[in-house]
Amino acid sequence: MSGSLDTQDAAAAANGAARQNLPLSGLCVVEIGHSLAAPYAGNILAQLGARVVKIEQPGRGDYARGWGPPFTGDSATMFHAVNNGKQSIQVDFDDALMLERLRAFICSHADVVMQNLKTGALTKYGLDADTLTNAKPDLIYCNLGAFGRHGPLASRPGYDPLIQAFSGMMSILGHDGDEPSRVPVSINDIGTGMWAAIGILAALAQRGRQPDGAPRIVDVSLFETAMAWMTVPLTDRNAGGPAPRRNGSGSPNIAPYQVFRCADGQVMIAAGNDALFVKLCSVLGLQHLPADPRFTTNGGRVENLDALLQLLEPALAALSVDDCLSRLSAVSIPCGPMQTVDQVLAHPQLAAVGMLQSTPRGDVSTMALPISFDGRRPPLAGNGPALGEHNALLADPT
Repeated sequence: MSGSLDTQDAAAAANGAARQNLPLSGLCVVEIGHSLAAPYAGNILAQLGARVVKIEQPGRGDYARGWGPPFTGDSATMFHAVNNGKQSIQVDFDDALMLERLRAFICSHADVVMQNLKTGALTKYGLDADTLTNAKPDLIYCNLGAFGRHGPLASRPGYDPLIQAFSGMMSILGHDGDEPSRVPVSINDIGTGMWAAIGILAALAQRGRQPDGAPRIVDVSLFETAMAWMTVPLTDRNAGGPAPRRNGSGSPNIAPYQVFRCADGQVMIAAGNDALFVKLCSVLGLQHLPADPRFTTNGGRVENLDALLQLLEPALAALSVDDCLSRLSAVSIPCGPMQTVDQVLAHPQLAAVGMLQSTPRGDVSTMALPISFDGRRPPLAGNGPALGEHNALLADPT
């Protein structure tokens, strides 16, 4: 066992050394968050070098601690995926002493506070944006909500699939006749976490240039994130285009741009411009198609997609996946095999870019930050914290 502990200590030391010169080193973030959106934002900032102090309810902590299986230790593995490297403090907001110590800690140490509790939930505790930024004028405060700060739904709670349904996103997923389906990753939670991090970094940058005039309160929401994802279909429709429909793996704006069946599997082909379409037709022995007025331009191919597919599909179905990919890659047509999660995990490209990393303790392997600096990817911020592991931080907040 001692050898194992020595290995863990060495890994933790190496991790700490690698993180010393990260862009956000020295920044302190207090995360009053749960589930996924705020924790993901905190995870981004932690991977960039910030110290992230996570505030959790006594007893149960973050809801995501129970979102398994699988579990790692006493918390769901997904909790560790987005909370590694953070410090965890349990705070009962109804305990006046603990609440005062938390406020003192924020005023003494925090550069940023972020929260995704129900609208107005923190006001009675003096932990809302207006109260804390008045007490600490250089504090950046980020609210992560469900439907946005204003409007008839501003006070409504929301989870990712609810927003996928409400935003129209579900209405364009899948194939005609399918029952509604959701994007199987929490795209609006994760996207909102990304926008929160972007907004916080922008506010910090302006604070550095204009200390007295910088914006202090950042607002993001799942609904606004979903609207950003829906930029193209909503803009097209608002311009008088046809009502968006379900396109399966395809695109409403580009053709051919979808998954095709081969003799022994499926491939994604993205012939995203006229030159690539000419190359595709040449590879498939269909050199005459680009001269057909229906298919000469991308707009024509989109309008006549059914007729185009009737010609392309038999030619592709006669090829094996390997043969198809080899032929298309040889002329630089973007393409790739349909892969399972296990195949992606085993693919050498994932190892080559170094995205899959292990926590210093070695009990969780997850995705690192998809950013590199001078050719180096920041390591995971550390281990996932046990609930209340760092409660001693509030024993003397000064």
